[in-house]
Amino acid sequence: MGIPLPPRVPRPLAQRLSRLLSPPSEAKFISYGAWRRQFVRQRLRLAFALGVLYFSGYSSILALYALQEGGLFYIRTAKHVVALLAMVLGFRWLNTPAGRRHPRLSLLLLFASVCIITNFPNQFDRPVPPDIKGWNLIFFGIATVTPFHWRLHLLCQWMAYGYYFAINAILRQPLFPETPTPAELMFDMVWISGLATLVAYLYERLSKMQFRTYRTLRRERRRSQRLLLSILPAPIADRLLAKQETIADRFEEVSVLFADLVNFTQLAALVPPDRLVEMLNEIFSSFDRLADRHGVEKIKTVGDAYMAVAGVPTPRADHADAMANLALAMLKAVEAFDTHTGHRPQLRVGIHLGPVVAGVIGLNKFSYDLWGDTVNVASRMESHGRPGRIQVTAAVYERLRSRYIFERRGEIEVKGKGTLETYWLVAAIPPEKRADPADQQVDQKN
Repeated sequence: MGIPLPPRVPRPLAQRLSRLLSPPSEAKFISYGAWRRQFVRQRLRLAFALGVLYFSGYSSILALYALQEGGLFYIRTAKHVVALLAMVLGFRWLNTPAGRRHPRLSLLLLFASVCIITNFPNQFDRPVPPDIKGWNLIFFGIATVTPFHWRLHLLCQWMAYGYYFAINAILRQPLFPETPTPAELMFDMVWISGLATLVAYLYERLSKMQFRTYRTLRRERRRSQRLLLSILPAPIADRLLAKQETIADRFEEVSVLFADLVNFTQLAALVPPDRLVEMLNEIFSSFDRLADRHGVEKIKTVGDAYMAVAGVPTPRADHADAMANLALAMLKAVEAFDTHTGHRPQLRVGIHLGPVVAGVIGLNKFSYDLWGDTVNVASRMESHGRPGRIQVTAAVYERLRSRYIFERRGEIEVKGKGTLETYWLVAAIPPEKRADPADQQVDQKN
């Protein structure tokens, strides 16, 4: 037995009208034709809904007169009832698959219902008079509600005129009345059709320009966002796009890495400048891919040095593990890199963990950077290290010693910090060889 669905709450009339009046969002459509088809279908629903209201009200009035007068009121009432049924049929047909694919057929039905059914003769022994006022209202009304497919508007308008002349010819009545004169009648027809068609043409042209402008702006916005994401972390870029003036955060504990390509500048004397830059780009690009894989944020590159942080801008408990894994992967990547010159670059890495302040500086060329003692110590770990090795502080060692292999280097003199105990990060301990099961869970997260 299925779960009973909650009763459907009818939407207020104002909300329904708002949906019919509001144009569809350009962001949902890949082409102008698809957007126009949806817009026309939406506006035709409004037109048929208005037609239902108009003909139901007018038919009621004529029905009251028919009860009193009779005669031609029966014919006029029947005409408007038929038009009412056509409005209901058109509204329902728009919800069918064929109606969604071919809204122009609904536009033809709308013209036929309003222009032809309502101009059916009330008496067959008299000519059908030209309804200049009615044609004005009909043509401009339809062109205002559905201002698209101007050629179809023009065709329907002259079909209505053709019907006027045809029905009088069939009834063997004069094709032109005494008033207005034939010249005045044709002049009015041309101007009514021309102006109504011009309304549809200008609006459609404006809509096409607006759609293309929107698509261009959205494409340029995406390009700007991609450029911004190439220099800033995604959460920071979102805050910047949200017009946040000052972006600065404090993080209580993160891991900071500095890496430097040792002897890389010596290659400048062996290879052309373009090849040197190409090799540096290949190495740093591999670092970027590794940083993405381990969930580490690259901060910047300075010359042949690389800086990254784990735990910023999104805090994470396993930031030290992520940074250790990245450092080990970076060493392997550099060891496997072949410069084809006989000289292989070596990487010197330093890591420290602790609190930092992170924020965006600059007016035109934005830069996301870190400040604090943690950054300075991590930089000293790299500069006081050795090629091909990863030097870490005692804080990193204490955090990771149960999951990674270290070698004690001992105490070294660090500028501005005095004597510090440091270690070499050698490798990760396989999960199955770790004593603490919690350490295995940390490895699975990485």
